[in-house]
Amino acid sequence: MMSIVSTAADLMQDFKTGYLTLASPRSMFVSQVIGTAMGCVIAPCVFWLFYKAFSDVGISGSDFPAPNAAIFRSIAILGVEGFSSLPKNCLTLCYIFFAGAVVVNLIRDLVPKKVSRFIPIPMAMAIPFYLGTYFAIDMFIGTVILFVWQRLDRAKADTFGHAVASGLICGHGIWVLPQSVLSLAKVKPPICMKFLSRRMNDKVNAFLKTLS
Repeated sequence: MMSIVSTAADLMQDFKTGYLTLASPRSMFVSQVIGTAMGCVIAPCVFWLFYKAFSDVGISGSDFPAPNAAIFRSIAILGVEGFSSLPKNCLTLCYIFFAGAVVVNLIRDLVPKKVSRFIPIPMAMAIPFYLGTYFAIDMFIGTVILFVWQRLDRAKADTFGHAVASGLICGHGIWVLPQSVLSLAKVKPPICMKFLSRRMNDKVNAFLKTLS
């Protein structure tokens, strides 16, 4: 049921994009049907590819933590066991932040535009909690790029900004497939970079000192 609602929501978003780009609603609906049918075959194959290529899929802190899987699991447990399965004070925090989000949105709508643009959007603030903190870095870098672009040429930035962001997101997602194939083939990159927390970096430095 949740998958059906999610697909319907995606289709409504696509219709909005199609309206802005003057695309045919019928063609978009047919494409959605074809894409859903293809997903029934492609999704299991991609899952098998990830399962074989990476041993830490779904583990928190790994390169592929699969945050949606953890969320859907929590929702399933909540539906079966009820609110008693939630951590202590979880509902209280939900009420507080729900009310806070409503207040922030009201303030954004009531104050002048020159002031509201400096007030953060609650939905954007919630995304890192939903997908993980690593996503916040991508959002910040993208926002800085868009900010500079708007200063240089606001008309083009407002016109093509969404298209550029969509292309970057799609490109990042598409690259995961060849990355999985290379991992299955045991191909290692010549250079590997990883950002660590300060605490983990201190541990690494301490370990390297023991080797010297």
